[in-house]
Amino acid sequence: MEAILKEGLAQLGLDTGSIPALTEFSRRLLEKNQVMNLTAITEPADVARLHLLDCACLLTAADFRGKQVVDVGTGAGFPGMPLRLLEPDFDLTLLDSLGKRIDFLQETVDAMGLQRVRCVHARAEEFARQHREQFDIAASRAVAQLNVLCELALPLVKVGGQFLAMKSVDTDDEIQRARSAIAQLGGKIGKIWDYTIPGTDVRHRVVIIRKERPTPAAYPRPFARIKKAPLG
Repeated sequence: MEAILKEGLAQLGLDTGSIPALTEFSRRLLEKNQVMNLTAITEPADVARLHLLDCACLLTAADFRGKQVVDVGTGAGFPGMPLRLLEPDFDLTLLDSLGKRIDFLQETVDAMGLQRVRCVHARAEEFARQHREQFDIAASRAVAQLNVLCELALPLVKVGGQFLAMKSVDTDDEIQRARSAIAQLGGKIGKIWDYTIPGTDVRHRVVIIRKERPTPAAYPRPFARIKKAPLG
């Protein structure tokens, strides 16, 4: 794993000094994965490439330094944990609706002695009611459709901030369907960036959405309504 990370991070122009921490996080992830479902990727080499280096690519898409960042639907800590281990100079909130995942992340944060990381068990639409437009960057690697993700994430982002949505490259139609929702929520697509994960032929995409206006107070709606009638 260390050799894969060293080569991949060097390709991205990122510091390799965090490799021991990334390796420790991976060890804890795979150990906990034996007793609860955190990831379907279980080979250390694949974790290095398809989780850690994939998330690391976000650091070449935006400047996280000094920012307030929220990872919406973080799951097992992606992309937030690798980003935080690679770049210590930002405040990170890991947000997920499943308590067991947040318990794992809190245990990991405590054991690794990480500072400026908050693990929050809450639904995104409920969290947004108390933390509206408080973050410079929202990021998500969740599998929901982009119009749904935007209603959950954009209300959290300050005007002038951005939402980074990690997607597969075959999402042109999904992005097109989300454009109206993004506009209603105060956002605008700034850039669609396709990249190849170092050491693989796997191509992924980041949709970079700028927050241009405050999100109307009606959003986000309760999740049942978001799911039943997505914005479009």
